[in-house]
Amino acid sequence: MTLPSLVWGSPRWLTGALVLLGIAGILILWSYARARAAGPVRAVCAALKGIAFAVLVLSLVEPLLTGSRPKQGANAFVILADNSQSLLVRDDRAGPSRGEWVRGLLHKDAPWRTRLGQDFDVRGYAFDSHLRAVDGFEGLTFDGTSTSLSTALAALARRFHGLPLAGVLLVTDGNRTDTGDLDGSQLPPIYPVVPPSRSAVKDVGVRNVAVSQTNFESAPVVVRADVAASGFAGETIVAAVTDEAGNDVERLEARASGDGKPTNFRFQFRPDKKGIHFYKVRAFAESDPSQGKESDAAASPEQTLANNSRLVVVDQGGGPYRVLYVGGRPNWEFKFLRRAIQDDEQVQLVGLLRIAHRQPKFDFRNPRDSTASPFYKGFDNADAETAERHDEPVLVRLGTEDEVELRDGFPKAIEELYRYHAVILDDLEAGFFTQDQLALLRTFVSRRGGGLLMLGGPDSFVDGKYDRTPVGDLLPVYLNRRDDPPGDGEYHLVLTREGWLQPWVRTRKTEDDERRRLAAMTPFHTLSHVGNVKPGAVVLSEVRDAAGQNLPALVAQQFGKGHVAALLIGDLWRWGLRRESLAEDDLDRSWRQTVRWLVGDVPGRVDIAVRPKGDASAPAVEIQVRPRDAEFRPLDNAKVSLRVTRPGGDVLTLDADPDGREAGAYAATYAAKEPGPYRVLATVTAPDGSAVGQREAGWAAQPAADEFARLEPDRDYLQSIASQTHGELVDGANLDSFVRSLSSRAAPITEPWTSPLWHQPLYFLIAIACLTAEWGLRRVNGLA
Repeated sequence: MTLPSLVWGSPRWLTGALVLLGIAGILILWSYARARAAGPVRAVCAALKGIAFAVLVLSLVEPLLTGSRPKQGANAFVILADNSQSLLVRDDRAGPSRGEWVRGLLHKDAPWRTRLGQDFDVRGYAFDSHLRAVDGFEGLTFDGTSTSLSTALAALARRFHGLPLAGVLLVTDGNRTDTGDLDGSQLPPIYPVVPPSRSAVKDVGVRNVAVSQTNFESAPVVVRADVAASGFAGETIVAAVTDEAGNDVERLEARASGDGKPTNFRFQFRPDKKGIHFYKVRAFAESDPSQGKESDAAASPEQTLANNSRLVVVDQGGGPYRVLYVGGRPNWEFKFLRRAIQDDEQVQLVGLLRIAHRQPKFDFRNPRDSTASPFYKGFDNADAETAERHDEPVLVRLGTEDEVELRDGFPKAIEELYRYHAVILDDLEAGFFTQDQLALLRTFVSRRGGGLLMLGGPDSFVDGKYDRTPVGDLLPVYLNRRDDPPGDGEYHLVLTREGWLQPWVRTRKTEDDERRRLAAMTPFHTLSHVGNVKPGAVVLSEVRDAAGQNLPALVAQQFGKGHVAALLIGDLWRWGLRRESLAEDDLDRSWRQTVRWLVGDVPGRVDIAVRPKGDASAPAVEIQVRPRDAEFRPLDNAKVSLRVTRPGGDVLTLDADPDGREAGAYAATYAAKEPGPYRVLATVTAPDGSAVGQREAGWAAQPAADEFARLEPDRDYLQSIASQTHGELVDGANLDSFVRSLSSRAAPITEPWTSPLWHQPLYFLIAIACLTAEWGLRRVNGLA
């Protein structure tokens, strides 16, 4: 309905009415000008009489109120009811559930429904995991395993596309389980009705769980859980992580706060083997005899135990990772590095060590030179290019897969270098590589996404003449001499603020232990001289010289798809030789953590990602696979097969189709039919039939935990829906007045209406009230 406007029914009388109104005004002013009263009194009396005469004179032109209103029966109006399990919650164990309140509110004989049916074509719908039409709401069972609120509203908009839909009365608690964004521009006005929540229920729920992989050897997996406790203020809340066999991995305790804020738990543990692992995070009150187990739900004081636990997925796969170590000379660094990771199943170290530089080769005969003695030929040749033709450096290969790998020295082709996930350069000058090999290293990091670490030494960085080379561009430091070069002497290692925040830089679990380790650590004597740190690079550790000057020791930066680090210390082996006891393994641990950082985010030939599908009508995930060719470019026309293992052990095979949103990507959607852990193995075959690779992933379907993630109604989200669609939040107790107001609101189909103003009692009541007030003022002031 539009706001009413005023029109004249007999505009031909307008001139006469204005003349009469003018004459009346003159007479009123003339009469009160001669009256014996105070000026304000005369002005008020004149105004009141003038208003009364104006109201009466304007009736000659027949003033009409006109507007538009929804046409009866022409517009549809939807009542949409939530049928999910979350409405089974009772604010009081002895009282009715929220679902029972909804059934009573939507009873077919309710007066507000009768009035709504007089003005609109009322349609009934219910939703949980999907939307469906219903004849009545008496049959709601509230057994839906999910609340796909956004999906249901989007489906409703599609059903009524092009049809006159005046609004939607949405009866729900607002606790949705779908993740899709709501497009309010495609929806009619939404009027949410929220079930009452009169008191805080007793409940402990695991709301959010996040898993992060770290390169910290003592705890490579960190699980953070937010546990909300209601009705247990001051009590001890227990949170535990259990493995697939049901064994406790770690157990923590904390006091529940009474301010409604969730309690944060942080778990650290190491899976015993690589691959996909599922862990359960369970929380409960220490006083709860059920300990959060649904099998003992009858003994629990909580409203529900469905939200007391959540499954998390930990991916310890991705390996084995191959690391290429290239050293300019035999040294202690390779020995300690090799010893540190020799027992790591996920890392394979391949060594290429130069044990002798290229030298001019003695030649007994030289037919081109008849004057020079052949016994001296080659000894005075200082030309590097000529020397290279005569001889090559002596290289030793260690840890290769076969006799062909690195047979010709450092890789010269993309497919040879891309076999590795990281490269470590130790005390090796730039002249060891050809220009093509230097450019290949740059491509290895930027396009392949590999890791590169350069160690300090007499032939590294500036001394290795890497300035103005492709590798020099990669490094996080400028390769020009500092104006204030570090002095000789001892260098003591310290961590920067950024270094303290990186788990792979530390070797001890606590800050105090780490500070004690740094204080007792042996000093170093060799540090490569470099320029300033490049913008965007991060200094993770420094060394302090005898003069108290801090100089960068470990600097890292992102470059393209990969990352690069510069370790400027040239005698890191002193750390291993001068340890306090044989049991100390800080250097070994540091090497392992550094290597894991180098290879941790390096992509393989096959990448797989599992994401919730927000616009699905049922709980579903989208499985996306990104295969790459030998040069790590997107691979088109590949065959991608997915092998899905269900919670019960059943296996299903399906094919992934090309994803139109991204070149070289393949996707498939899978809807989980039962709760529990799921595993998927992606196998990729190239267009020529050769095997590209495999990759495994996993996810957990837990609809009950999602449905009961929070028990109090989400009024804020429902208010946002109403605001987006120009609706309003409606109180269930005021539905009668709300329905009556719908006839004055906008609708797709309207009809005009007209009402003569003089038919309104208020119109003449204004004239009578003005004349009565004027007479009263005159009487009081002695003018009557």
